[in-house]
Amino acid sequence: MTDTLTILGLESSCDDTAAAVVRHTVGEPAQILSNVVFGQCDLHAAFGGIVPEIAARAHAEKLDIVVEQALTQAKLALTEMNAIAVTAGPGLIGGVLSGVMCAKGLATGSGLPLLGINHLAGHALTPRLSDNVEYPYLMLLVSGGHCQFLIVKGVEDFTRLGGTIDDAPGEAFDKVARMLGLPQPGGPSVETEATKGDPARFRFPRPLLNRPGCDMSFSGLKTAVLRERNRLVEQHGGLREQDRADLCAGFQAAVVDVFAEKTRRAMAEYLSLSPETPSFALAGGVAANQAIRAGLETVLNEFNAQIFAPPLALCTDNAAMIAWTGIERFRAGRFDDLTLAARPRWPLDKSSPAMLGSGKKGAKA
Repeated sequence: MTDTLTILGLESSCDDTAAAVVRHTVGEPAQILSNVVFGQCDLHAAFGGIVPEIAARAHAEKLDIVVEQALTQAKLALTEMNAIAVTAGPGLIGGVLSGVMCAKGLATGSGLPLLGINHLAGHALTPRLSDNVEYPYLMLLVSGGHCQFLIVKGVEDFTRLGGTIDDAPGEAFDKVARMLGLPQPGGPSVETEATKGDPARFRFPRPLLNRPGCDMSFSGLKTAVLRERNRLVEQHGGLREQDRADLCAGFQAAVVDVFAEKTRRAMAEYLSLSPETPSFALAGGVAANQAIRAGLETVLNEFNAQIFAPPLALCTDNAAMIAWTGIERFRAGRFDDLTLAARPRWPLDKSSPAMLGSGKKGAKA
């Protein structure tokens, strides 16, 4: 097997259409030769959230364009790739299907191998792309639709220590932003507003801190913010600017506190493996929140653990992480063929019970 691999990655699991080219030579840092992302915020802004059918249509229209741009920026032809990697799940099925079908067409036309990638694995392995973190490491994967503590032991070897049992943090941020009249996506809007507020004014609940383990819950916290907002509106005949800022600051402070305590517990479990160099990695869109990062750094200093937080461009959905995971799967000899199916659900840890229930489509997480 060649020491140098160059792989084209495609990502279309939610509302970002992306393509990237990543090259890696054994023993050297990975090179991101291109990383193109087309967002869809403007398409969904009027609806207060992502509309799956609109997202799927936009992916179908943009996938060939992002592929062409990624190859052009990398100054390479499709025939110079070693394989094509594509997000095959989990995600909004229309978008995932658009990407899988595009990748199948490219693989068929070029004769290149096909690699179906778990979107969550892409986030979980991003620290190896950006910082060459050695296995095993503890990962907090925190994004719009997912939130899990994982011990990452290999390209297909994940142990889940806990996660959210209801709304993911990204969903909670989006819903809080919506109830306070802030623009979407909610994460950056709430974070910006929180910088103007007093985090001590409202003492919102810190859910599940009285229970052992690493599971989290953000639905009740979101509801507490809604009740306080309603009280303020009734009291003042509307929501004043400072009230809104203080609500955002109090909500964000509660999220930070939950992550801090649950991270302490996850670190204790991870350290039982006696890793040579204890490492904690953060990835996913919500990982871009600076208050959350700062809170986690304070906790990890207690354990003398190295913390790895990828650049912001690699925290949100992107295709570079998919191409990199493709490189790792290629080296492990894990290929797919044209029977590759798009999957709306695809848990990383298949041995643990489903956290959010199951059904005909399989476990959610």
